[in-house]
Amino acid sequence: MRYKNPQKNKRALHERRRARVRARVFGTAERPRLSVGRTLKHIYAQLVDDSTGKTLAAASDLETKALKKLDVGERQGKVAAAYSVGLLVAERAKEKKITQAVFDRAGRKYHGRTAAVADGARAGGLKI
Repeated sequence: MRYKNPQKNKRALHERRRARVRARVFGTAERPRLSVGRTLKHIYAQLVDDSTGKTLAAASDLETKALKKLDVGERQGKVAAAYSVGLLVAERAKEKKITQAVFDRAGRKYHGRTAAVADGARAGGLKI
C-alpha cells in the first residue's frame, strides 16, 4: 500500500516485511521464537512458544543491574546494550533448559542492534 505521507509509507512497508517474516517463523516449546523489539532508546528480546502463546524468557536493556555484570567486549552504546540483552536472554533460556531458538527479526534488516541481540544469544550458548 502506498501513501503520500512518507512516514506512513515507511510504516506500511515495515508491517508487510514483518508479516512476511512471521508467516515463516514459528516457535515451539523445544525451539521457541526469539523475538526482538526495538525502540529508539531501548531493545527487548523474548523467547515465545507460539503453540501455547506463552513467553518463556525475556530480557531488556532496562534491567541495568543484570546487564552491568556482563562482558560486551569492544561494543559501545546501544549495540553493546543489545548484545548484553542477547546474553541475558540466553542465560535465562539455559535456566529453563532451552538450547535452541528460531530468530524473529521482526521485519528489520539483520544488522546493527538486531544482529547484536542474535550474536549475544549465540555467545550465551543459544543455538539460532
